Amino acid sequence: MTRIVVSGANGFVGRAFSRLAHEQGHDVTALVRRPGGCVPGVRGWVHAPADFDGIGAVWPADVQVDCVVHLAARVHVMNDTAADPLAAFRATNVEGTLRLARAARERGARRIVFVSSVKAAAEFDGGAPLAESMPAAPDDAYGLSKLQAEDALWQYGEQSGLEIVIVRPPLVYGPGVGANFLQMMNALWRRLPLPLGAVDARRSLVYVENLADALLHCATDPRASNACFYVRDDQDPSVAGLLRLLGGHLGRPARLLAVPVALLRAAGALTGRSAQMHRLTQSLRVDDSHIRETLGWNGPYTLDEGLAATARWYRSMH
Repeated sequence: MTRIVVSGANGFVGRAFSRLAHEQGHDVTALVRRPGGCVPGVRGWVHAPADFDGIGAVWPADVQVDCVVHLAARVHVMNDTAADPLAAFRATNVEGTLRLARAARERGARRIVFVSSVKAAAEFDGGAPLAESMPAAPDDAYGLSKLQAEDALWQYGEQSGLEIVIVRPPLVYGPGVGANFLQMMNALWRRLPLPLGAVDARRSLVYVENLADALLHCATDPRASNACFYVRDDQDPSVAGLLRLLGGHLGRPARLLAVPVALLRAAGALTGRSAQMHRLTQSLRVDDSHIRETLGWNGPYTLDEGLAATARWYRSMH
């Protein structure tokens, strides 16, 4: 049994991880800013101050910890209204992460699993799946803050002896998903024609239950110490292929128009959505061979099974 503190435990990934860890017999404490939303049976710990301010001084005496799985973050948003987005991201994703790591280490933690993002490395794959050994070149404030948090943790780990494990997931989906993936399902459900039939860019994805399983391996396997891992499902579908697969599971076959990619990008430039269109029409794949070879990890669910479960959830809501 591992004693695990999970930050952001009432979020999309946090709930999936907490449930799995609890079911497998680990002692799980859910660290959240607001009460409610945590998995039944998991102990809750509410720490309201932003960016984990003062957490070391109020750490409950009965919360023992071997490993922190750090999911809480200021997440990427398309239209950020912060006066200084990078400063806002750094406050939570870098400084807050270090506060939590230091407090946990002082309470005896031996490891922190930091859930970073593929955006810490790149926005596109440049023709080959991203590997952990490749130089990182984040494209926005969110990605840069995640990379800076990784670097800060490596430095702290060297100083303190805390084991650092970095996990960089690509797009995460599953029941309860929001943002762009939910918008895509809404469009399919409404049978809207989509001009993406000619987009053959391939994207790595990870089903939330596969990510939760990978994180549990990273929290408990000694071989994960001081390593960085990409995780993904068993396939990297094209954008058009993903829409067809998901539409099939929704019972709403995708209505795809084969608009040339050059025209899509031109339309994006004219409408102020150039960055979004470039992301949609360029590949972003990751190489997960490191976690498979080092930890013997294989996602328990296929891409098709993950999409089917997501579609069942969506249909149950409509």
